[in-house]
Amino acid sequence: MAQTSEQPRIGDSTHGLTRAYLQLVRLPNVFTAMADILMGYLFTHQMVADPAGSLALLLGASAALYMAGMVLNDLFDFEIDARERPHRPLPSGRIHASTARAIGIGLVVFGVVMGWLAGWLGLSWRPGLVATALAALVVIYDASLRVTPLAPLGMAGCRALNVLLGMSLAPGDWHAAHYVIAAGVGVYILGVTWFSRGEAEVSRRLQLSMALAVLLSGIALLASYPLFVDEFLPAVSQPVYLDRWRLLMLLLGGLIAWRCVRAIITPAPLYVQAAVKNCILSLIVLDAAVCFTVRGAAGALPILVLLIPALFLGRWVYST
Repeated sequence: MAQTSEQPRIGDSTHGLTRAYLQLVRLPNVFTAMADILMGYLFTHQMVADPAGSLALLLGASAALYMAGMVLNDLFDFEIDARERPHRPLPSGRIHASTARAIGIGLVVFGVVMGWLAGWLGLSWRPGLVATALAALVVIYDASLRVTPLAPLGMAGCRALNVLLGMSLAPGDWHAAHYVIAAGVGVYILGVTWFSRGEAEVSRRLQLSMALAVLLSGIALLASYPLFVDEFLPAVSQPVYLDRWRLLMLLLGGLIAWRCVRAIITPAPLYVQAAVKNCILSLIVLDAAVCFTVRGAAGALPILVLLIPALFLGRWVYST
């Protein structure tokens, strides 16, 4: 996701190289990518075992491509980080640039291969194709889009494709509801990315306010997906737990907005970075809420569990 300044923390010298690599790949945020996959898969499948291992491969593909994006981002941002974030793994010299480059490329290849293997096991071409498209967009974003006004759109596209990767083994064709959910997550991340632009310095209130409006519209789009359900949507994806669900989405939107409003009132890096981190981790909760509509609490809980490692690791490894 968007990058922030990182101050040295107590114990950095003792945690050493392992921590540097975990920081490089933004390990806490990897669980948000996995939440997208779980939501997409459980939205299109019953709660059954995965004997073929297709879900595990999709999770591996998503995690690898997310980490690849973080590594490549830091490679392309090396000069900026050397000035603004000198304590990060690459500019500090804890990890050599050539090593990071090999890791980034290796993760891209691994992610694409995992996607095609998932498709091979699931007898579908979609996982491989979506994983390839996601990998291409990740590389394009890091190599060029990240320094242009199109950066938030690029990040939104990556997240939307990640959701579709989770849905890629759905029986039959994708329907409007699938695309609306993917678009909702994408628009939400569009707003979060825009909100985070320039978070290492004092932000402009107008930009932050407009970004908040965009991310809230993404939540509204997610909340509206049942309106796009029709009789052609497979029964496995028909929402059945809609009672008070929109109220839940309204509550989640309000909680997310509150942290952002605090940053708008006081647009200092500390508050903006905290709001961005909250928005990123809140994606796990939003994914769980969407899954709840078709699987109930039994489907939402496995996604919510991902908050535990994300929050725990986030106390030790920076996530933005």
